[in-house]
Amino acid sequence: MSRIGRMPIPLPAGVRVDIQGNLVTVTGPKGNLSSRVHRDIEVKVEDGRLIVRRATDQRDHRALHGLTRALLNNMVIGVTQGYQKQLEVQGVGYRVEMQGDNLLLQLGFSHPVRIAPPEGIKFDVDPRTKIITVSGVDKELVGRVAAEIRAWRPPEPYKGKGIRYVGEHVRRKAGKTGKVG
Repeated sequence: MSRIGRMPIPLPAGVRVDIQGNLVTVTGPKGNLSSRVHRDIEVKVEDGRLIVRRATDQRDHRALHGLTRALLNNMVIGVTQGYQKQLEVQGVGYRVEMQGDNLLLQLGFSHPVRIAPPEGIKFDVDPRTKIITVSGVDKELVGRVAAEIRAWRPPEPYKGKGIRYVGEHVRRKAGKTGKVG
């Protein structure tokens, strides 16, 4: 069996799981998430734990077993702790600030870039260190929104200017040299 798929998911206090057919809804203190699982994957709540079982040992069922368990575990963690990604803005003249709930970025374009958060996402900005925090309960949505913000000005390899994840290493290049003799 799948090493990941056979591990039960512990349900912390305050987390409720509703299973109706192939729709699984997880409700917790930070919100609720729902997801559809494959019809051949069985999800049950037993002894305060979420159990994921597969129908057969076919290749696609084995693949879906671990995937479904990982996605349900991400949902449980999301409604209890939440997820966050941090991005830092580096570069002379690059600025970031909040304008209401929206994010306002000055990235060297002729106009400021205004990003509205999708439902379930919250932005937080430290203007002194130019760090943007993207937080929410849905791991996939948090990662996608952070990637969309980074895509506005990815870090370039010569001066390192741009938006990068906190802790991301950008490989630097040497650049051109002057004429010799």
